[in-house]
Amino acid sequence: MNPNIPEVESKRIVVVGGGFAGLTLCRDLVKSDYQIVLLDKHNYHMFQPLFYQVATAGLEPSAISFPYRKVFQNKKNVHIRKTEVLSVDTDKKIVHTTIGEIRYDYLVIGTGATTNFFGNKQLEEITHPMKSVAQALGLRNSILQTFENILISECEEEQEGMMNFVVVGGGPTGVETAGAIAEMKKYILPKDYPEIDFNRMNIYLVEAAPRLLNGMSDKSARKAYEYLMKMGVKVWLNAAVSEYDGKVVSLSNGARMKTDTIIWAAGVRGNFVEGINTDVMARGQRMKVDGFNKVEGYDDVYAIGDIALQQNDPKFPNGHPQVAQVAIQSAVNLAKNFKHIAKGETQKQFIYNDLGSMATVGRNRAVVDLPAFHFGGFFAWMVWMFIHLRSILGTKNKVQTFVNWIWSYFTYDQSLRLIIKATQKPKKQLK
Repeated sequence: MNPNIPEVESKRIVVVGGGFAGLTLCRDLVKSDYQIVLLDKHNYHMFQPLFYQVATAGLEPSAISFPYRKVFQNKKNVHIRKTEVLSVDTDKKIVHTTIGEIRYDYLVIGTGATTNFFGNKQLEEITHPMKSVAQALGLRNSILQTFENILISECEEEQEGMMNFVVVGGGPTGVETAGAIAEMKKYILPKDYPEIDFNRMNIYLVEAAPRLLNGMSDKSARKAYEYLMKMGVKVWLNAAVSEYDGKVVSLSNGARMKTDTIIWAAGVRGNFVEGINTDVMARGQRMKVDGFNKVEGYDDVYAIGDIALQQNDPKFPNGHPQVAQVAIQSAVNLAKNFKHIAKGETQKQFIYNDLGSMATVGRNRAVVDLPAFHFGGFFAWMVWMFIHLRSILGTKNKVQTFVNWIWSYFTYDQSLRLIIKATQKPKKQLK
């Protein structure tokens, strides 16, 4: 195969990964003199903060996905290739991909993070992560199929495992997912499955730390805990999963319970790229970078977003949080620096401007941390909705998401409870 990228006189920047960081960088360099090559294994951008709503049938996958080619229509200096990066050769300045070799003058790694199972292969194989649209859709299928299976099960012991849902990880994803499933239990599922006694359904949120939302304030953590408890979620703190065989989960506090469904939201690790010196790998498989997001030991390789670990920011000596705003701001700064490089001007170090953080815990409930103050409740929920709507790519997607939210709010219902599974490709006939 040949990537078929035209050779031009302009310097070429190859961007690996089209998440918040990679996409922002490419968009900010559209009008520059650089040739931009964006590599991603998907042909669309995914809005990760709302994966849990796809998984709980609140949104369609298309509402939080946007094709790269739509973003860069008629942008002649941007070339998009759907491919997987196998490795990089930093001496020859080549990226090895599944469609061939791609030369670069500057390489920007924005591969983001994936689910961290902390080395437990068994958990990786039999629990549900949510780091892609496909995984979120798979979880939706699994949740809905579980209740279809309950209807035809005659064994109460078997039903007990089906009726217990365990969410592991008390960060924003875990809190939001547990809250969404609790709302399904209260408002949606009893109407769809009147034959099932939903008093038997249990939702557990398991967190190894002594509090929820470790990256947020104590006030927000307490509020989130209170909201979840009122919604019927059983929150277990200071408890970690020690073993799971697909039917019974054992926790570090000695508790055991039957469950057929574990949703894993307990941590992330960086998608480290083969060929980069492993000496730059820090905790969580992140790449150590300097103040300009340049990977340590390289003059032409940069890392931005969740994969980067910058420790020279005085406010964040242990590195920036792995959130969208860090990815976006670091990409904006790097784009400006590439323009400075082209003009021979002085570059500017990246300093993160913390605009705050938030998490929602079901209808009318959210927590928001701003630099100056913290608040929760209905107003926080409205702020959460506004910020997320503004951040989704595409006017149609914003409208579609808003309409879904309004419909769900007033009708206490969703119309997206479809079990959709891909079929196998037809085999090509041999000549």
